[in-house]
Amino acid sequence: MPMQEIMSAVFLIAVLFLVLPSFLNTNRKRKQLIQNLSIWAIIVLIIVVIINLII
Repeated sequence: MPMQEIMSAVFLIAVLFLVLPSFLNTNRKRKQLIQNLSIWAIIVLIIVVIINLII
């Protein structure tokens, strides 16, 4: 695994730790949490598909 991929993973985890508490605070209700997680899952899926098509 090249150093660039390791650094990207570290930065991604750092951003997750910074954003997660606020995300969970704003999504107290289970229905809203599931809806927001599904929206994020769709966004991530689209990004992954686009990146794989480019590479």
